[in-house]
Amino acid sequence: MKSKIAFLLFFGLIISKGNAQTKTVEYEDGNQVLSGLSILPAKQLRNKPGVLILPAWMGIQNHEKEVAYKLAALGYQSFIADIYGVDQRPTNYNEAGAKAGYFKKNIKEYQIRIQLALDQLVKQGANPDDIVVIGYCFGGTGAVEAARTNMKVKGIVSFHGGLGKDATRAIEKINPKVLVLHGADDPYESKEEVDNFKDEMRNSRADWQMVYYANAVHAFTHKDAGSDNSKGAAYNEKADKRSWEAMLNFFKEVL
Repeated sequence: MKSKIAFLLFFGLIISKGNAQTKTVEYEDGNQVLSGLSILPAKQLRNKPGVLILPAWMGIQNHEKEVAYKLAALGYQSFIADIYGVDQRPTNYNEAGAKAGYFKKNIKEYQIRIQLALDQLVKQGANPDDIVVIGYCFGGTGAVEAARTNMKVKGIVSFHGGLGKDATRAIEKINPKVLVLHGADDPYESKEEVDNFKDEMRNSRADWQMVYYANAVHAFTHKDAGSDNSKGAAYNEKADKRSWEAMLNFFKEVL
């Protein structure tokens, strides 16, 4: 039998890829239909830990799927969230910037979409007591929000994510452990914003870590971002590999 088999069942599309099984899952936020991806490993870890993956501003792309398959090979079940909706997905960077910007300004709506995806991860069989949220760029912002709102997760990992927060929002105690993986030369996060984030982590009494990667700018894990740091977003192989290992070490600690 071929390693890639696709067949349609009444509950959605299921695709076997290598040792992982991917299923499209439709769910709703009011009248908005959302469609995420559930990735189930062939052999789960004993405690069935789950990883919620929050995509970058373009929505569910090959990058997020590759991350999910790599996690499946290690025994982690994952769910890739659909933040925008089936008929709201951006087709270019301008649209992506506008849509991501909307959710950053309307942060409670973003939080709701994250929680709905988290619920789906549990419904697909992940252990509700052993979950981590990870996110990339815009999704990294969402991962931090999952910590700020104390969603029922063990920890969060933000890869080159936005760290800003409305100064009028109260600082609450943060329970999930926090790992921020950040490009040392990321031009999209000002020193003031980073410093404010650090102060927030201290004042919230969070268990947090922040790792900087040399010569890395925004989107350093995205292979399709090119290699020109002067553009502000570029792939950095060394930072990509190091941040992946940092995440796995974090998983071993919190899960």
